[in-house]
Amino acid sequence: MRHNKKFNHLSRKKGHREALLSNMAISLIMHKRIFTTVAKAKALRVFAEPIITRCKKDDMANRRLVFSYLQNKDAVKELFGPIADKVAARPGGYLRILKTGHRLGDNAEVCMIEFVDFNENMLEAAGEKKAKATRRSRSKKAAAPAAEAPAAETPAAEAPAAE
Repeated sequence: MRHNKKFNHLSRKKGHREALLSNMAISLIMHKRIFTTVAKAKALRVFAEPIITRCKKDDMANRRLVFSYLQNKDAVKELFGPIADKVAARPGGYLRILKTGHRLGDNAEVCMIEFVDFNENMLEAAGEKKAKATRRSRSKKAAAPAAEAPAAETPAAEAPAAE
């Protein structure tokens, strides 16, 4: 029976799929961003997010558990070092998938998967973002200066005439 087996098998057997996801997770941790197909990126997000959550609490048990998935000392050091510092305050959603189009050879849908806290360009853009003015708020702002403007001009116009 196939009960509760809804994850994407990626046309691979279990060992090959686990090796693929482990290698992709190592590359993602080391480079902070990788380009892959959308199906692999979605499978990688499901695989990597619990591992990243483990790095928030730095103890031997979590390090050993993460190492059992990744099998790479450098990736584990990177994960429990700079990445853990950046994601400490975030309750989840550590990875972002941005679709980039289709691959030339086989027309596969390609995307970029990256850490949310490591893209400096998007962090700057989010900080500079202004609130959009709605039609309702513009009409109130436009009406308020128009009402104040004639009152301000009247004393100014009388002052030069008095001199």
